[in-house]
Amino acid sequence: MANTSSAKKATRKIARRTALNKNRRSRVRTFIRKVEEALASGDKSAAQEAFVAAQPELMRAATKGVMHKNTASRKVSRLAQRLKALSAA
Repeated sequence: MANTSSAKKATRKIARRTALNKNRRSRVRTFIRKVEEALASGDKSAAQEAFVAAQPELMRAATKGVMHKNTASRKVSRLAQRLKALSAA
């Protein structure tokens, strides 16, 4: 248990940040899931719409430090690749 007042404050800050990050991570996962569900169903327009909505959300997560920039870019790239394959097929 934290003793000093600064340690207590740090604990409060960490709890607040953890809750925010958890919320942001959950949001990102939801957006990715929507894209993947649309891709699985083969609905090109729905997948495109979901992808356009998910892309800024992923990059926002990277900016806020929830995930690394390269991780977000990789996820966007792989989703775009799958969307392109769906369009071509």
